[in-house]
Amino acid sequence: MDRVVFNPFSPLMLLFLIGLILLFGFLILLLPVLFLTVIGSTFAKLGFSWREAILILILTLAGSFVNIPVKTVENQAAPVRMEPVRGYGRFYRIPAISPTTTIAINVGGALIPLIISLYLLYDSVVITGGFGLAFLALVGVLVVTAITKIVARPVPGLGIATPFFIPPLAALFSALILSALAGGVETAAVIIAYVSGTLGTLIGADLLNLKRIGELGAPMASIGGAGTFDGIFLSGVIAAFLA
Repeated sequence: MDRVVFNPFSPLMLLFLIGLILLFGFLILLLPVLFLTVIGSTFAKLGFSWREAILILILTLAGSFVNIPVKTVENQAAPVRMEPVRGYGRFYRIPAISPTTTIAINVGGALIPLIISLYLLYDSVVITGGFGLAFLALVGVLVVTAITKIVARPVPGLGIATPFFIPPLAALFSALILSALAGGVETAAVIIAYVSGTLGTLIGADLLNLKRIGELGAPMASIGGAGTFDGIFLSGVIAAFLA
């Protein structure tokens, strides 16, 4: 009796699968390049050279692993289910309730963006010879702070969760509107977008919710970190890039 061997994959199907694998591999390699390009372009628009932009990125990445403890608070959080919690389209894995929470400042996610924002506010005064642009940027900070505070939600056992896209969009629209009042300053929209996106997220999502940290039971509240708090660095970068 003759045996018939059936190949379930035709040569055309094999070529298609190989091409699909190569495409996914290319996209995986392309995403970091696009990310670095966006960040570099953003800081170039803010007046930094590419060398300075790369240095800022390196310091930010290295600083993201450094948390400076500021204060430890007692927790009053009630026990929660040890299951992932869904919020704003994301699932958060809830750790065990900690009796205390260490409040810390993340160097790369909060401290460096704060320093850059303060520098841009100072530089805007030098560029324009007055406080008009700095004042508009602070108005943008107030707008983003208010919006971010409204949408920020506590996640028991983890911290404060904020929709990723809302602070950058709030900063972008604020910058586009307020820059029209800047008297023709070329970099007004970018400066307002970065400063309002960074400081607005820092204040609205983080600082104004510090009093609630003791209710959440998180072991650490890292301001600007990728755990309890996040998005300060990227909110400013994305808003400034889009502006």
